[in-house]
Amino acid sequence: MYVGLGSAIGGMLRFLCYGLISIRIVKMFPFNTLFVNVLGSFLIGALFVLFQKKNFSAEWLSFFITGVLGGFTTFSAFSLETFQLIEQNQIGKAFLYALLSVFLGLLACWGGYVVTSLLSK
Repeated sequence: MYVGLGSAIGGMLRFLCYGLISIRIVKMFPFNTLFVNVLGSFLIGALFVLFQKKNFSAEWLSFFITGVLGGFTTFSAFSLETFQLIEQNQIGKAFLYALLSVFLGLLACWGGYVVTSLLSK
């Protein structure tokens, strides 16, 4: 139940972010999904530290990390957008998008972890 409620909240937040980020350049490159996934990666790194230090219950962990952030970020949209770029013969953009998504996602997760670790000392 916690995961389902969190997923609904995360999905609505993603929809709101997509609406805010939808600018003309998005048609040339899927920045909205990239932004949401990088932001979600930062937040998951930060929450991981907080949950370790504060001993939150498994229910809260499930609600926030699996539910809210799982519903907010979207690997399936990333996969489809990459496939569409390949299908449109935009191989360079597809490669750049995949590389940026993975690299920036990992960097953001690490950044969230480090920043929150330093702030919570």
